[in-house]
Amino acid sequence: MANQPEQATRPRGRRKTRVGTVTSDKMQKTVTVSMVRRYAHPVYGKQVTRTKKVKARNELDAKVGDTVRIVETRPLAKTVSWRVAEIVERAK
Repeated sequence: MANQPEQATRPRGRRKTRVGTVTSDKMQKTVTVSMVRRYAHPVYGKQVTRTKKVKARNELDAKVGDTVRIVETRPLAKTVSWRVAEIVERAK
């Protein structure tokens, strides 16, 4: 076992998965996904909505309006570090 690499003994970190809506599919292999999160304001308790837009590699042919599940991956391009894992719901 002494000649095995160190990484083989340590468990890999879990990849983040998020659900969002495709807002743009104008690029060739990439879609823009808008992720919305809601949380209570720490002082006032009011529900606050925050939106984050990320770019994801699209190999499942997701279109604008589709709800997709994206997973974190290695950097695929300068701005792309997510990929579409599944299409949860097609746009109507």
